Amino acid sequence: MMSWPWTILKSLLIIATLSYLMVVAAMYFWQRSLLFPGATGEGAPRNAHWGDWVRIDTPDGERLAALYRPAQPGKATLLLFPGNGDNIIHYGFLADAFAAEGLGFLALSYRGYPGSSGSPSETGLLIDGLAAFDWLSAHNAGSVVLLGRSLGSGVAVNTAAERKAAGLVLVSPYDSIAAVAQLHYPLLPVKLLIKDSFRTDLRIAKVDEPKLFLHGDLDGVIPLGSGERLFSLASEPKTFSIQHGRGHNDIWSMALVESVIAFVKSTLPANQQD
Repeated sequence: MMSWPWTILKSLLIIATLSYLMVVAAMYFWQRSLLFPGATGEGAPRNAHWGDWVRIDTPDGERLAALYRPAQPGKATLLLFPGNGDNIIHYGFLADAFAAEGLGFLALSYRGYPGSSGSPSETGLLIDGLAAFDWLSAHNAGSVVLLGRSLGSGVAVNTAAERKAAGLVLVSPYDSIAAVAQLHYPLLPVKLLIKDSFRTDLRIAKVDEPKLFLHGDLDGVIPLGSGERLFSLASEPKTFSIQHGRGHNDIWSMALVESVIAFVKSTLPANQQD
């Protein structure tokens, strides 16, 4: 009499196990589609209102698109590494705000993103970051301040660790993508599955440039605690600014942009700050 319920229970356990394994397999094979949703493979629009399209060649043979507006003589240029779902044509509000202060702006479209060749990966994006810095250093006589937003904060930290910038601004940063993913998928073995862990926590100690951290206290994508953990691992000089009432996708405000501009000015020699 007891064999029938046990048979049903065993069948349910098998179904549940197979279903779980299917979810794990799907997450493994589709993870880059989730991590890099902006990698559409589309060509870059011909017209952009805030800058000129430039091409950046990488050491491994990719061709990257970027939008560039030069700085006034003696002024710094900000190099933007955007978020995973961003399109750089939407950053005209930053370019205009920076231009009003004489600051330059270069926004990079990663490999696989609009206008750029290739497919994204952690290794590839880190190469892209260094290539963009080297291009800017060759075309710009002023100092360079790195600006990383969300996913791009990991690219910015790696670039700052490998190159000498004047400063580093991190907007909605994380300690590692692996840790953030585990928070969102607590029932999955994320650390075993993830291909692109972006261990920013292991790289930040190599960054000795001045650092500004900006994070919304309502961020549900990259929790505030993730940015705070990264901040705790960073060396001085460093500043952490909580953006009260702001989440992940509404982080930008005039107050935040003004904070970035003030930080950039603080990295310049005294005779160039005005």
